[in-house]
Amino acid sequence: MVHQYKNNGYDMVLDVNSGMVHVVDDIVYDIIAIYNNIDKNKACSLSEIDKEAVMREILTKYHNSEYIRLFGNDTGNEEAVKTAVLEAFEDIEELIEEEALFTEDIYEKYICNFKSRQTVVKALCLNVTHACNLACRYCFAAEGEYRGRRGLMSYEVGKQALDFLIQNSGNRKNLEVDFFGGEPLMNFEVIRKLVVYGREQEKRYNKKFRFTLTTNGILLNDEIMEFVNQEMSNVVLSIDGRKAVNDLMRPFRNGKGSYDVILPKYLELADSRNQTNYYVRGTFTHNNLDFSEDVRHLVEMGFKQISMEPVVSLPEEPYAIQEEDILKIYEEYDKLARYMIERKREGKGFHFFHFMIDLSGGPCVIKRMSGCGFGTEYLAVTPWGDLYPCHQFVGEDKFLMGNVFEGVKKTELRDEFKCCNVYAKDKCRECFAKFYCSGGCAANSFKFHGNLDDAYDIGCKLEKKRVECALMLKAAEADEK
Repeated sequence: MVHQYKNNGYDMVLDVNSGMVHVVDDIVYDIIAIYNNIDKNKACSLSEIDKEAVMREILTKYHNSEYIRLFGNDTGNEEAVKTAVLEAFEDIEELIEEEALFTEDIYEKYICNFKSRQTVVKALCLNVTHACNLACRYCFAAEGEYRGRRGLMSYEVGKQALDFLIQNSGNRKNLEVDFFGGEPLMNFEVIRKLVVYGREQEKRYNKKFRFTLTTNGILLNDEIMEFVNQEMSNVVLSIDGRKAVNDLMRPFRNGKGSYDVILPKYLELADSRNQTNYYVRGTFTHNNLDFSEDVRHLVEMGFKQISMEPVVSLPEEPYAIQEEDILKIYEEYDKLARYMIERKREGKGFHFFHFMIDLSGGPCVIKRMSGCGFGTEYLAVTPWGDLYPCHQFVGEDKFLMGNVFEGVKKTELRDEFKCCNVYAKDKCRECFAKFYCSGGCAANSFKFHGNLDDAYDIGCKLEKKRVECALMLKAAEADEK
């Protein structure tokens, strides 16, 4: 499978199965498109392509003004195109021989082993609170209460959750725990005690905990910041960008905005962490489709690690992203990518989470096919110790898997989750982005379609655009070297 697109002056060619990315000229791009059409239709093998027919097609396209654009205004333009076409044939066939273009999908044959593969739990999302001091309008957790009752996790439940993780982690040494909510800092003393307990268990069981925290920032103070900098490998700081945008969607329960309270704290924390190992994370909605301006605002405030994600809401919500918003959002991603190039050239670069792609290695094949490991490698824990596949499933009774005291009871659910992969979803099988999004979010599939083997369609379209921008940025980065 080959995906082609043009972005910011670059002709991009992605060989999906190998992960190879090629930046080519216009003629090579057009010839690959002809090859690609043959490959899709299986009318003949690539080795049987009629090169004379391709030559005629390219010469027909590149005439007069196109000759001049590519080769200058001289009498040898047609011959120059012919020479370029012959060279393109050689380059393309060399890439095919090197298995860097039109490569075979060797992964699907492993899918039958997915259900039988042994898994260990490697990460927990600890909902240390089902309560919040804000009333964010788009909150999937219903203002932190997850469609249930308010509550704080006790130290005893949290301690048992860490014991559960250790006991179910097998030989895996590195374990992850995210303190989540609601607003987790409303239960800070329990967080502190659990980190101390976790550090004690590291030595006893030869494990290493990577603790992270997601917070709305309201309760941050000097004491908490010092603790966070000492113990948290990463911190996610929620803010939606410009003051008016943030305060519309992230108010206190009395309606007052939160921007003025959190911004100075976030700036202090980001600087105290040397502008690393944190993210300011925003959510954009139908109300701020110009979200690149919110990213720009955060950059100009001084942040260098930024995430800005589309809201995931049912279409009847007034802030939900609609189909008619898609083209505007595409424009914003392109605008943001160009802004990132400009900033980097000025020596003022920053990271945007959704444009980060590792072309040198990246996740293992299993991860690329099956995603985050929800319900198998990754579980969420409520304040009462109930186990769910992830934090977005909390409160959905049919996905209650067990508890930290008795373990996973619904093993049939776990087996079902093991089978979620890009080849089990019709929308993913022929998608060029499948090995980057790994099939998308199962919770979103359930939210919009009532099952785990579908995909949130708007989310898919936006993910594809982000992948295209990310790959283009890699091309731009290579040009600067």
